[in-house]
Amino acid sequence: MNKNATKIKVCFIAPKAYPLFNPKVAAVFGGAEVDLYYLATELAKDDNFEVAFITADYGQEQCETIENVKIIKTADFKKNVVSGGLRVWRGLRQADAGIYMIKTISPGMFLTALFCRLKRKAFVYRTSNTNSCDGTYLRQHSLSGRLYKWALRSAARVFVQNRTDRENLETTTGVRAIAIPNGHRLAPSKQARRDTILWVGRSAQIKRPELFVDLAEKMPEEHFTMICQRATGDDNFKSLADRAAKTPNLQFVERVDFDKINACFQKAKMLVNTSEAEGFPNTFIQAAVNETPILSLNVNPDGFLDDCDCGACCNGSMNRLAETLKSLLEDNKYVNIGKNARTYAEKNHNVTTIVERYKKLFAELA
Repeated sequence: MNKNATKIKVCFIAPKAYPLFNPKVAAVFGGAEVDLYYLATELAKDDNFEVAFITADYGQEQCETIENVKIIKTADFKKNVVSGGLRVWRGLRQADAGIYMIKTISPGMFLTALFCRLKRKAFVYRTSNTNSCDGTYLRQHSLSGRLYKWALRSAARVFVQNRTDRENLETTTGVRAIAIPNGHRLAPSKQARRDTILWVGRSAQIKRPELFVDLAEKMPEEHFTMICQRATGDDNFKSLADRAAKTPNLQFVERVDFDKINACFQKAKMLVNTSEAEGFPNTFIQAAVNETPILSLNVNPDGFLDDCDCGACCNGSMNRLAETLKSLLEDNKYVNIGKNARTYAEKNHNVTTIVERYKKLFAELA
């Protein structure tokens, strides 16, 4: 692009993403924040784009630039929703972008859609889990479900994480979406002594962390590691942590810095996922990047665990989960499966490749 040409201005909204930009802030975030963080920072490497990012108030400056991304401070989680909404609105206006992208169903989604509608900006939405595509959210939330449909239908583009979610979303809402995998930075694979079974995530109810403790209790001969951040509003976190502490072969870790998490995957024989539903867990990609096989209780987007021989899905059966884990550990079968997972990640989740698809679509909107 000519230096005098106008840059394409894109703003991402993910209030809890600030700890990813500033690791000194020890606060909870999830896969949605990781996905947008990688996308924003990769997009910002291109001089054709100007990237802003709306985050919450973590005590930082009102506006700062990190990794070439303009970070705008808005809502304070300690204050009321009205105050937060006003601050987010001001942040959206301050970003002065042509395209605004958010992920996950939240008040921020509805606010951003309204802002874009009134200001004639392009609203872009990306789904975060299967429940927001297959009709589950719509059945469980009458009023916000209608708002969700309105926001989706007002979007210039809607993105999902896998083909099944794309098909389900069109069936339940009539909205046609574009399936693009989550992108990650693919660091060189490092070998380490693998001596544990790993679980990584927030203590959100949908992730069923207590089932991993059940699994550890069933297999006292194996060592298990649980990295579990307290989910926002989780009043049962202490009981989960206390129960984990009483399990001799289970190490419970509340938090690991994001820039150190790869080392945890490199030491794992297996990543176990116990979630009821997800879109495409970022932990699956982190595991694959680090040659760690994936053993899932329920989640298997587009059947990739079977099709690409990256692990196994147990279709909701805890007995099968334990049996499959034992089988994959026999004769170190997991080693070759981990190598398959790395090959899969290189082919499907390299953010430097994935961002090119977004660039093309953003250019169309601009």
